[in-house]
Amino acid sequence: MLFIVGSLVVLVSVFGAYGVHGSFGVLWQPLEFIIIFGGAIGAFVTGNPKSVIKGVMGSFKTLIKGPTYTREHYEELLGCLYSVFRLAKTKGDLALEAHVEKPDESTLFANFPLFHADHHAIEFLCDYLRLLTLGASNPHEIESVMDAELEKHHEELHAISGAWQSMADATPALGIVAAVLGVIVTMGSITEPPEVLGNLIAAALVGTFSGIFFAYGFMAPIAASLTNTYSADAAYLNCIKIALVGHMQGYAPQVSVEFARKTLAHGLRPTFAEVEEMVTNLPAAS
Repeated sequence: MLFIVGSLVVLVSVFGAYGVHGSFGVLWQPLEFIIIFGGAIGAFVTGNPKSVIKGVMGSFKTLIKGPTYTREHYEELLGCLYSVFRLAKTKGDLALEAHVEKPDESTLFANFPLFHADHHAIEFLCDYLRLLTLGASNPHEIESVMDAELEKHHEELHAISGAWQSMADATPALGIVAAVLGVIVTMGSITEPPEVLGNLIAAALVGTFSGIFFAYGFMAPIAASLTNTYSADAAYLNCIKIALVGHMQGYAPQVSVEFARKTLAHGLRPTFAEVEEMVTNLPAAS
């Protein structure tokens, strides 16, 4: 939503001010657009693997929707983690095996529908709980593995926003290319009357304008928005990691969950009292 609002502000500000004295017909230069955007798309396809290309195509949904996780998601996540750790403390890590191996059928996870519907998050949690059921007990080693996995996930997502930023960096230069080619055409028509030369020069300048306008008005903000969204969503998995490390170090469920709560951003973090009240009313897991 913020992307749509911001884009409308950019369009209204630039073209509204221009329209007071300028002619919009002059700005329609299809050949200039083909040079700029065709060149940008070609360079983008050349410089990125198929996974990043597909990611960029699918990033518009993320761009419009914004960060996935709300305060409600985090409250539910903390409750789910508490239930998992409480079960492990009272009945042992092997009691988690049935829930870990078939999370879709788990009565424990079913109590937390937002978390249960998040395939990537539930897979991340279950993978490391499975290690506990298999006897892995060194929290530092497992934390290193989790860090490596999260870093890889981070790199994959930021390759998408990086591709947008690369296009933003290239588009002004391609606008200059379009302008130079327009000047070449103009110089070849130097004997034409002033009104013809004026239109040719205007067409050339539209190339420079378009490259700069779309780069800094849209592409660079898209890259920044995606980077911020991916970073915000990464905090969800990091919250799981912090809680798991606390559990593996032997802390009580309340303490492990508190470690995770303290890592959350201010606007998404429930208070200690809210979490305490929530976990008090959670159904017993089996």
